[in-house]
Amino acid sequence: MKFILFIIPVMFCLLGSALPALSQDTLPEIRLIATKYKYLRTVDNAETPRPAKLLEHKAAAYDVKKSDYYEEEYDTYFISFIIPEGEMLATYDQNGKLLRTAEKYKDVKLPKAVADAVVDRFPNWHISKDVYLVNYYEGEGAKKVYKLLLENGDKRMRVKANDNGEFL
Repeated sequence: MKFILFIIPVMFCLLGSALPALSQDTLPEIRLIATKYKYLRTVDNAETPRPAKLLEHKAAAYDVKKSDYYEEEYDTYFISFIIPEGEMLATYDQNGKLLRTAEKYKDVKLPKAVADAVVDRFPNWHISKDVYLVNYYEGEGAKKVYKLLLENGDKRMRVKANDNGEFL
């Protein structure tokens, strides 16, 4: 009798732990494809300003097909992304492919190459304002420009430079 009282709980424990393992369904295989990696590879680098990185990653992750106003009859969709430091207008095709962007950010941290180029070429001037512009076109890449307002006492000067510190 003691043997039966001992075996029954052991069998329930073994059966209870084995049944969930047998009843698990296998999930279907999911394949992820990064469709906007070319955009991120083109616009993103180590010295990209933080606000620009934020909006660029949001634009790359955006799925136009899941938006409320998606309809298959339209060829392009224009989506705006706005934060206090900047804004972006992104154009997607009907399949969700990112075609182009126009980005503008104000008073961002300048890359070292741009800051050093300004100091070398304009030694007694300081940067009072800056605007970072990015224009991306699918197939052509990204054009990055910094528009700078330099001041020296009561004198002002506007200059443009690319992200490598070359003046335009």
